[in-house]
Amino acid sequence: MLNDFISLIFPQVCVSCGNSLYKNEQTICTYCIYHLPKTNFHLDNDNPIAKIFWGRINIHSAAAFYGFNKGGKVQHLIHQLKYKGHKEIGYTIGKLYAFDLKQSDYFNTVHVVIPVPLHPKKEKKRGYNQSESFAQGLASVMDAEVNFTSLFRANESQTQTRKSRFSRWENVETIFQLKNAEFLAGKHILLVDDVITTGATLEACAQTLLKIPDVKISIATIAYAHN
Repeated sequence: MLNDFISLIFPQVCVSCGNSLYKNEQTICTYCIYHLPKTNFHLDNDNPIAKIFWGRINIHSAAAFYGFNKGGKVQHLIHQLKYKGHKEIGYTIGKLYAFDLKQSDYFNTVHVVIPVPLHPKKEKKRGYNQSESFAQGLASVMDAEVNFTSLFRANESQTQTRKSRFSRWENVETIFQLKNAEFLAGKHILLVDDVITTGATLEACAQTLLKIPDVKISIATIAYAHN
């Protein structure tokens, strides 16, 4: 009864569409869960995201949950997650996506989920790494470990916004490093981020992780933004 009373005064709303949530809904309403633009890239290993990395880096699989259109609900979700402190969005979407990935032959052998790290200064300023909550949601359903420490950002890069593909690659080429990563040898690692555009940051992370013996690297993001 107390929760119902609080909901009358401070109604919970869907972070995607802004409509009030029903009693058993959390973060994202049922309508949006079923109507947000899924890519289904996890079912096809020749999908547009996988093709980004062809000839550039040896990855096992790559996919994104949603398509990203300017001004659309997915952009609003990402904005709320990244800049408005709604970490629960990443966790919720991670759990939703994990149910799909577990059914995919390309992703159902993942052992460890690793988010793209932020530089400590940037993380301190923002208060959190938005990709970590996504990683936690994925790992909770995929029965995988989540690792926040083995891959780290050694140098602070400039923002990627409005950079060309080559400029983005130059910006991140040497900024990621490993520590205490020996236990990852032989594992299938799922590298995750919020949005993929050119793939430069994910490529740089994957190149670093591929220094670990006998690893298999797959990539998953919340959204895919066309160039």
